[in-house]
Amino acid sequence: MSERIVLASGSASRRAMLTHAGVPHDVMPTQVDEAAIKRDLATSAPADLAAALALAKARAGSDAAPGRIVLGGDSLVALDGRIYDKPASRAEAAEHLAAFSDHTIALHSAAALVRDGQTLATTADVAQLVVRPLSPGFIEAYLDAEWPAIAACAGCFRIEGMGVQLFSSLKGNHFTILGMPLLGLLSELRTLDVMTS
Repeated sequence: MSERIVLASGSASRRAMLTHAGVPHDVMPTQVDEAAIKRDLATSAPADLAAALALAKARAGSDAAPGRIVLGGDSLVALDGRIYDKPASRAEAAEHLAAFSDHTIALHSAAALVRDGQTLATTADVAQLVVRPLSPGFIEAYLDAEWPAIAACAGCFRIEGMGVQLFSSLKGNHFTILGMPLLGLLSELRTLDVMTS
């Protein structure tokens, strides 16, 4: 690998994926006005919104890390045309989980690579997650165990933890479900000669 990239995210899952995949990186979380982006793109497809958020985060990180390749990422959940934000409260998480119960949710994950404000590459993927019927009692017990750790998680779950109990089946790439289209990202890093091909 010729250079360390910058991960513009505080996500423990994304850090772990990069580390385990052998991608040297530094962590520099960035802040963007996600609400404003979502308002501006209110009629966009979920995949396009995830891509726009990932790119905005990468660009914000690029401003703070001149000359370096910055990785931005985003994941969001959609069901029946509605995009579900990360829950703002335990009560809202319970509402989301009740809405997901006995439905298939789409988890969109996107990543963008930017250097000095210039977009070098983008990649995205989607997974279909079949949520089993969730009783009110299960939702409360689940949140007793997982809240507030899942407050920053699209879909109110950590698939590597108790979140796996929400689903009857998963259709899609494991890394996408964890929160990053890692295989596509690795391909882009090789194309950019950041990683040995």
